[in-house]
Amino acid sequence: MRNLLIIVIFILGCKSKSEVKQPAVVEKVFQYSVSVASDWDQVFVRNTGWFGGDGIFCLSLDGREIYSSDAEILIWFSDSMFGDIINGKLSSGFSMINNSVAILKGVRPGFSAFDFYSGRQIINKPKALFIPNTPDTKKGEYYWLGDGFSNQAKNNDIYLFGYRIKNTGKEAFGFMETGNNLIVIPSGSNPPFENQRQLDIPFFRGLKVDEAANFGVGVLVNTKAAGVNNGDGYIYIYGIRGQNKEVIVARVFPEEIEDFNKWVFWDGEKFSSDPFSLKPIASDASNELSVSSLSDGRYILVSQKGLNGKIYFQIGDSPVGPFKEAIDIYDPAPLYQSNPNLFTYNAKAHPVLSPEGELIISYNVNSFKFLDDIKAEPHLYRPRFIRLKYQIY
Repeated sequence: MRNLLIIVIFILGCKSKSEVKQPAVVEKVFQYSVSVASDWDQVFVRNTGWFGGDGIFCLSLDGREIYSSDAEILIWFSDSMFGDIINGKLSSGFSMINNSVAILKGVRPGFSAFDFYSGRQIINKPKALFIPNTPDTKKGEYYWLGDGFSNQAKNNDIYLFGYRIKNTGKEAFGFMETGNNLIVIPSGSNPPFENQRQLDIPFFRGLKVDEAANFGVGVLVNTKAAGVNNGDGYIYIYGIRGQNKEVIVARVFPEEIEDFNKWVFWDGEKFSSDPFSLKPIASDASNELSVSSLSDGRYILVSQKGLNGKIYFQIGDSPVGPFKEAIDIYDPAPLYQSNPNLFTYNAKAHPVLSPEGELIISYNVNSFKFLDDIKAEPHLYRPRFIRLKYQIY
């Protein structure tokens, strides 16, 4: 009888255990809306000095990668226009330089102090702030700028990624990239940053443009000190590779950013010391993008599907994904449909400009007939902005 009781208890126990259901994993809902951020649009409608540029990136000088209304923000551009617009007409004597910066004191569009800077003037003409000056540099090369960050592990020195470019023709896309560099601006420096340092990033050397890992199209400072609650202490450096615009990733501790032997590369499963092991985390991206942390520990990638493509986001579980299917959020078509020469490109988010529950996203506007259109519409060549409002529950 005792043995029978034990068997019955055992059977009942097994049955009870088999009927225990594991709790289902409920994915949090990301609810959002999108609108034109006209307040930020108007910030860059200017009639004196800087009046146009592309490649906009920004950082907070204190190294925090989150919004603060009283922060001091460094904003930088690639090709930039300087001159005067009088009564809606572009005056003669305007000029284009390859890069420039602005400093924003207080993050309140329309109310903050905003100053733009170029390099030392030559015969009353501005020049670029950053000019290639490294062992790999060749005559005639210039910089377009990628993303960057204020390095809290190095006294808040600023690290910007630069792309060495040379012209190959007079057509709209008559240029090619020749190298990938780091530009270091010591903390407390003021424009024109004459005490800057420049380093050649070695992973571009000896490769064709379509094969090379083009790092710096986006930077994620994934540290608790920068404001990421679940930060792992690394700097994630995103790149674009090949005609399919594959998104690739390297990472390094911020204090080791200048030691390229310490960089490791995502091979699809883990980080490897071999730069040739790189595997993409996404594709069909734009040449500039952003990856930002969300309050629930996930990450959001913002980019654009090529020239004139739709702006989209993807949400991932980590800085290297896996990222879910892209969700289109904005189509800039109405802007360029009015003029077939116009094109839009390189959308990205700016966390330091974005209050909690928002992402301020920029994209660039340009023309295949640049000089004709810039004379007809001087305010054409400037960033445009949209506002992604979201809730996570």
